[in-house]
Amino acid sequence: MEKIKVSVFIDRENRNASLELENNSVVLDLLDKLEINPVTVIVSRNNELILEDERLNDNDDLRILSVISGG
Repeated sequence: MEKIKVSVFIDRENRNASLELENNSVVLDLLDKLEINPVTVIVSRNNELILEDERLNDNDDLRILSVISGG
């Protein structure tokens, strides 16, 4: 099966990563591979928020941003 490559910036770790995923991967697959709880982050592509079921494309440039909540 074909693979896609995505670039990811993970803000809580202040690091960039390049990952190879299955061709039909969605955001949730990416978070699972990175062992990140989807409830704790939001994901953006081209400065637009994308949902967990959004399909990823080859050469996507993504940002994973921590959700901060307080009381």
